[in-house]
This record gives sequence, structure tokens and C-alpha cells, in this order.
Amino acid sequence: MARKKPAEKGLTPKKARNAVSVAKVVVPAVAPVLAPVAIKAAGAAREAYDRYQARKLGVPVERLSEFTGRGAGLLARIAGVSEAVTELIEAPRADNETIKFGADARATLQQLTAAVRAAERMPSSRRRAAHQAVARELERLETEILRRLGV
Repeated sequence: MARKKPAEKGLTPKKARNAVSVAKVVVPAVAPVLAPVAIKAAGAAREAYDRYQARKLGVPVERLSEFTGRGAGLLARIAGVSEAVTELIEAPRADNETIKFGADARATLQQLTAAVRAAERMPSSRRRAAHQAVARELERLETEILRRLGV
């Protein structure tokens, strides 16, 4: 096996010092030109990511900050069901039974929100179990709302 010649070595201390010296000259000259472009690119990337997250959760971008953490999807669903309950009980054809259902549903939704927020600090297995229980209860409420709407 042939030994490498010193010129074939990778990064040597001398080459590293030379690279740092060159960078000290080049970076200050190039930075004023590249900084605004980099800032605009970072802003555009963040905006695109926020739009993606909002679309994934089914909420407007303006409300994205309300739904954070591992339970963000459930919190968004709870908000959607809450809005549907409000529309259901404020409808002109809402009877006493529907209004009572709406009051019960709102209380349940408050408990579900608290459960999702509490689950954020649980170990992953318990958090998954809590999220599954919340999802089942949301499914039940969504089904009942759709039934009452005649869908």
C-alpha cells in the first residue's frame, strides 16, 4: 500500500488557516449583497411552511398559532366542531333539544380541549391513548351534529 504524499492529505492546519484568511476577506465583501436575499428567502420559506401547516390542519393561516404541539390537529378539530355547534344552536330551526345538545357539546368540547392540552406533558404512550380517546369522542360529536343537520 502506497503512502500518501503530504500534498495529497486532506485538510491540514495550514490549509485551514488559509481558508479562514480568505473567508475573512471574501465574506465581508459578499455579505451585504447576499444578506437581503437570504432574509427574503427565509421569509418566503417560513410563509410557505405556515400555509402548508394551516392547510394540513384545515384552519386559516391567521389562526395557526392557536393550534400548536402534538395535539394541534385535535385542537383544530375541536375548534371546528365548536363552530359547528354554535351554528347549529343559532339556526332559526333550533329547538330546545338542539339547544340542550349544544350546551352539553360545548361542555364536552371544553373538557376535550383540557385533555389535549394536559396530554402534551404526558409520556408518549399515555398521550397517544388520550389523543385516541379524544378523537373517538370528537367522531361521536361530529356524527351527531351531521345527523341534526340532516346530512
